[in-house]
Amino acid sequence: MSKVVVITGGARGIGFATARACKAKGGTVVIGDIDEAAAKAAGERLGVTALPVDVTSRESFEAFLAAAEAAHGPVDVLVNNAGIMPIGPVTGESDADARRCLDINVHGVMLGTKLALGRMLPRGRGHVVNIASVAGLLPTPGLALYNASKAAVVAFTEATRLEVLDSGVHVSAVLPSFTNTELIAGTQSPRGQRNCEPEDIADAVVALIGRPRAQVVVPSSLGLPTRLGQLFPERVREAVMRMYRLDKVFLDWDREARKSYDDRIRN
Repeated sequence: MSKVVVITGGARGIGFATARACKAKGGTVVIGDIDEAAAKAAGERLGVTALPVDVTSRESFEAFLAAAEAAHGPVDVLVNNAGIMPIGPVTGESDADARRCLDINVHGVMLGTKLALGRMLPRGRGHVVNIASVAGLLPTPGLALYNASKAAVVAFTEATRLEVLDSGVHVSAVLPSFTNTELIAGTQSPRGQRNCEPEDIADAVVALIGRPRAQVVVPSSLGLPTRLGQLFPERVREAVMRMYRLDKVFLDWDREARKSYDDRIRN
């Protein structure tokens, strides 16, 4: 992979694993994160360029991409990975949480995509990979805000992909299921399901860069059931939700175990 790969939210979790996987394949990697200290530490661990970026700010995102290109040349791949996941009953979601979630998860992805396309389209090459979620296709109690944000990412990514279809530039979405990162701290996995590891998502991103496709679900075994499930009658969908305990996962969680993550995303 002789490509310059730029990754937001690269200090932790899926972003960090993706940076490591891309570097292992020969990519030149730049990570960005709003937590400058964490980004610097991650960059030192990986041996890659690390820069601060606030994906909700056009000025910051533009400066991030410009610095990456100044250091390593034109960006071949942008991975819009930065995201947060507030959980709990919809009536308990604060206005501040809602704005913050949509600013990062939706507007951040839109902004990054637009800025990357502004560089890639004139060259007739490049790839934008947006990290969405299976949650964008499967609404779940206690996850309404995150569901809404990731549904927006799925729709935005597909519409943009179709818009630039014949340009030489690719736009793709990766939809992870439950993944062992801070996002699921304090929650229990759905009944009978094995969680993904960040490395599973990273491997999917690397494969997607090598062979661009519109959309990839991780694990792949959930791809068909996820899509077919949307066609089931509502009573069947509700029964399946209860069978896997998805009606409780994000409404009955360990607040103490999740406190550190909740504090960080709100600051």
